Amino acid sequence: MAHWGVIGHEWAVELLSHNLAAGRVRHAYLFTGPAGVGRRTLALALARALNCTSPQPPCGQCRSCTLIGDGSAAAPPRHPDVRLIEPVESGERIHRLEIRIDQIRDLQHELALTPVEGRYRIAILCDFEAANAHAANALLKTLEEPPPQVILILTASQADVLLPTIVSRCQVLNLRPLPWQVVRSALLARAVPADQAETLAHLCGGRLGWALRAAADPELLARRSQALDDLQRLLKASRNARFTYAEELARDGQALRETLEVWLSWWRDLLLVTTGTQAPLTNADRTHELERLAQTITADQARHALALLRDATWHLDRNANPRLLAEVLLLDLPHG
Repeated sequence: MAHWGVIGHEWAVELLSHNLAAGRVRHAYLFTGPAGVGRRTLALALARALNCTSPQPPCGQCRSCTLIGDGSAAAPPRHPDVRLIEPVESGERIHRLEIRIDQIRDLQHELALTPVEGRYRIAILCDFEAANAHAANALLKTLEEPPPQVILILTASQADVLLPTIVSRCQVLNLRPLPWQVVRSALLARAVPADQAETLAHLCGGRLGWALRAAADPELLARRSQALDDLQRLLKASRNARFTYAEELARDGQALRETLEVWLSWWRDLLLVTTGTQAPLTNADRTHELERLAQTITADQARHALALLRDATWHLDRNANPRLLAEVLLLDLPHG
């Protein structure tokens, strides 16, 4: 199934390929998993397969496949029947990305039209957990009565962050993080230096998309390093200092989400160190710092911090107030 252009997730490619060959095409799909795991890549591969003109789709060479492309920033889909919807600025004081109802209404107008040159009109709605309530309810009407020759492909972190009525109308495929060896091989195949590929394969937590972005954008690694430095400083900080940091962090919803992901990886590693588990560490480049902190932080405290961060992430996916969420989290994190 390598011709799909998807690294890993062979089971998902095989399932979709088999269903397409058998003519069992669903009108709506939902691909879930952590950001950067390959949800968007699989969605675009499915779009190519649906509209490919080759006997063995997707060929990657025909006009349709070429116009759809892989969705990279340098080559977004140019196919007249494929629309990619992504979150945009909410316009609120707090920096946050969301999918708005005007985007869905524009999409619905397009989906009502006959395909220009493909078999299907295809809409890929990325990170649909960012849709506001009006947008989600508007899309539900399309899911309930989809126009003929229309395929909707949604991506989200988890199925339960969406309306149950939306999930029930989709075929759900949950993409799991990739083994670090698979990520490393993929990075090496893209000419990433061996030492950098090794480091990123561990840091990415099985998310090849994140690893590729980090290889191309050193600023991503710089932000990750800063988030870890901030966390260690905050463990010794006063309550006032924590509140000040929470206020600053909450001004940017995307930065808050990114920080929570980095902190989750740190506390997972710390739990491994405090319990003596011999599993590979995500933040292997900071092993000495983890071992030093494990002398003052107990395994129970690490488990508690992990629970707090998972709970914060869960609420953030459901559009909780970022400042309140950050304040509660930082107030409850252990002191070390």
